[in-house]
Amino acid sequence: MTAKQIHLAAHFPGVNNTTVWSDPEAGSHIEFSSFVKLAQTAERAKFDFFFLAEGLRLREQNGEIYDLDVVGRPDTFTVLSALAAVTDRLGLAGTINSTFNEPFEVARQFASLDHLSAGRAAWNVVTSWDAFTGENFRRGGFLPQDQRYSRAETFLRTAWELFDSWRGGELLADKESGRFLADGGAFAHHDDHFDISGRFPVPRSPQGRPVTIQAGDSEEGREFAAATADAIFTRHGTLEAGQAFYSDVKGRLAKYGRSPHELVILPAATFVLGDTDAEAHELAHEVRLQQVSEQTAIKFLEQLWNTDLSDHDPNGPLPSFDPAVGDLISKGRASVRMHRDPIATANEWRQLAEAKHLTSRELIIEVTGRQNFIGSPETVASAMNELVQENASDGFILVPHVTPGGLDRFADEVVPRLQERGVFREDYSGPTLRHHLGLA
Repeated sequence: MTAKQIHLAAHFPGVNNTTVWSDPEAGSHIEFSSFVKLAQTAERAKFDFFFLAEGLRLREQNGEIYDLDVVGRPDTFTVLSALAAVTDRLGLAGTINSTFNEPFEVARQFASLDHLSAGRAAWNVVTSWDAFTGENFRRGGFLPQDQRYSRAETFLRTAWELFDSWRGGELLADKESGRFLADGGAFAHHDDHFDISGRFPVPRSPQGRPVTIQAGDSEEGREFAAATADAIFTRHGTLEAGQAFYSDVKGRLAKYGRSPHELVILPAATFVLGDTDAEAHELAHEVRLQQVSEQTAIKFLEQLWNTDLSDHDPNGPLPSFDPAVGDLISKGRASVRMHRDPIATANEWRQLAEAKHLTSRELIIEVTGRQNFIGSPETVASAMNELVQENASDGFILVPHVTPGGLDRFADEVVPRLQERGVFREDYSGPTLRHHLGLA
């Protein structure tokens, strides 16, 4: 049996609890040179794409800006369009919200990016879940979950209608007849969400439509991905959880007339490399201590306990009282939605802390870590390949803990080992992101 090929992408994370902004090697999270450095490293290593997240409002806690989310979120299209000029093959993926934007404007921006990049644009379609973020926008408020995904799917399909209003042969430029353009770009869409018509001003781009990425994990999100997405960005990266998610989502494709290869599943993953496995694990421990400082541990506790814990000792036991239920003191953080039953979660944390003799900070380090690869370059290459070959994923979106140089050693030492195994490309086989991902 032929080995599956691994897909890799690079995530530019901004300032958050994944990055270690205090590291001597860390640079700016908003200067263009940082974006260029990470993107060009990813392209040198033949990655599929560069990925930008989105932050529509500075997140707050106890009424103050949460200091790990202050910068690192300039306008997505501005950054990606600029990167198109300093890269040649690397895909350029941007997260753009479907709750507060309009299909015409987003379609125009992505079609333009696809032209400027010669077919390398990708759209991570997301929804917004909270009224706090909505306060920055004209409509304000937010939509219930079922309506969010209804609007998102309608938004995406409306954008597709705009992309497809040009078929690709309308630009004649016939000097003999003097005719430059055949009729094209006409659209009309009318439903409960959008009532628009006119002519789309951007001719058909190299990919026709940008690659569509989706990141939802709810039942509605999984169904949305199965129906519409080319790739899905997931948090299920371990073998067992990854296989369950992989099987579930790919199993939904048939009812939409799609084949398993038409959806690429890419969990987020961090990595720490060392000359030996022991050295890497020692370094990884130091990284986690930097990522979860005493201050950050308190912030995470507050997100569950929904209470000001500024006087709590992070090096002592967890709070003895139960979380408060009601209006959230943490504003704009999607992670708080995971605490659907805060009291039950607090009890689980207490049991884990007691069993492993963990302080509050040590507990937070334990429960907030994402999927990661730790070891020598050989160990990391082997672990990644195993998860892909065992159908726990199709590849990974890598999140370096140091920006912008944190991808360098992976590019120089892990990628060659994957290439030696025959599971990662030696060079790009085509010009567009759809070529890289094996999509039609």
